[in-house]
Amino acid sequence: MKRKRFPGKGFLILVLLLAVLCFASYCVYRDKWIGEDENSVLNFAETLLNPEPEEVQKLRKQNVSQTDEGHQEYYFSLLSDEEKRVYREMLQGIRQRKEEFYLTTADEALVDKVYHGILKDHPELFWIHNRQPVYRTSYPGKDYCSFSPGYTYTEQEMQEIQHSMETAFQEICVQTADMTDDYEKIKEVYTYLIDTVDYVSTEDDQNIAGVFWKKQAVCAGYARAVQYILERFGIPCIYVEGDTAGSTEGHAWNIVRLDGKYYYVDATNGDQPEFLEGDAVELLEHKTTMYDYLCPFPEEYERIYTASSEFPVPECTATDKNFYVLNQGCFENYDRQDLYEYCQMRLDNGAAVVRFKFSSQDAYNEAYREWIQESYINHIAEYYLQMYGMNSVEYHYGLLENMKTMYFMF
Repeated sequence: MKRKRFPGKGFLILVLLLAVLCFASYCVYRDKWIGEDENSVLNFAETLLNPEPEEVQKLRKQNVSQTDEGHQEYYFSLLSDEEKRVYREMLQGIRQRKEEFYLTTADEALVDKVYHGILKDHPELFWIHNRQPVYRTSYPGKDYCSFSPGYTYTEQEMQEIQHSMETAFQEICVQTADMTDDYEKIKEVYTYLIDTVDYVSTEDDQNIAGVFWKKQAVCAGYARAVQYILERFGIPCIYVEGDTAGSTEGHAWNIVRLDGKYYYVDATNGDQPEFLEGDAVELLEHKTTMYDYLCPFPEEYERIYTASSEFPVPECTATDKNFYVLNQGCFENYDRQDLYEYCQMRLDNGAAVVRFKFSSQDAYNEAYREWIQESYINHIAEYYLQMYGMNSVEYHYGLLENMKTMYFMF
């Protein structure tokens, strides 16, 4: 006769322990379950039997640092507490170049928002630029996910890029060694990038690797380079992305803070002399840096560029750090004699380029009519000849109508 087998004592003890655990959990959470649907109860039971990975549990217990040394992290400051936690988790994984790591959220929109914030806050993370795909792995019913950012560059390339970044920074440090004014440092960074980088589309043009390593970039690379250098100088600088009026192409620029006020800085446009109209465009290479986009008048800049609505950015209203305002080259009204004397003064001081702007369209139009259309510029050319005892001189004029600016180049 076959004997029936009964569970051993160990098994019975395990069942009893599980029953006690379930009862205890019920006692703790029964108030929460009142009014909950069946799925909520089932999800809780699933969590009880299939807990989160240990790494996720550790992430949830980590303190969220509100600052990161050496970085302003403007976009981090705009996030909610939950978003800030995910931001720190993501930043840590990217800095360690992990191929895949956990985040304590399963919200795809939140992950995208945080990722974009990190890209805007941290230009030094050049190995994750916005052309690389990003992957997420979610788990049904779980409030966490696996995140896989797209990386590029080998270890050797990374070392080369970081070396080029440091070399550029040290070169700028030498040039700014005697400068105590933040505006002058910003101007030097603006000029340095225009002098050393070409506006060219390449595989590296969206990050600072293109700027410092290949010396070729587009707007995203320029703007991230400005941010990178200025942050190392301790000057508040924000990377901004947005739209261009009348174009399907986006654009990137910076907002800097000087003496408590915010100003636009757009080194990309400063490095595109083809924007100039007039016979100056016939020059094989421009003879001067275009400072029109160094702290431009906000209303003029905003007619062309609008920041993305994903994140709010500080409002720029000040004009006192505009290049032309600082150099007494901005005229509210048009007066032929005043403008002539200003040009004389600039030539007397050894300038080969005389530039000035108007704060009103009517004043600009009057100056354009008399100096360009009616060739009054010839009087300044004659003065230049007398100064240097020359028989002839070649000169060109350039116009930047959207900024109401004129250039005379000798």
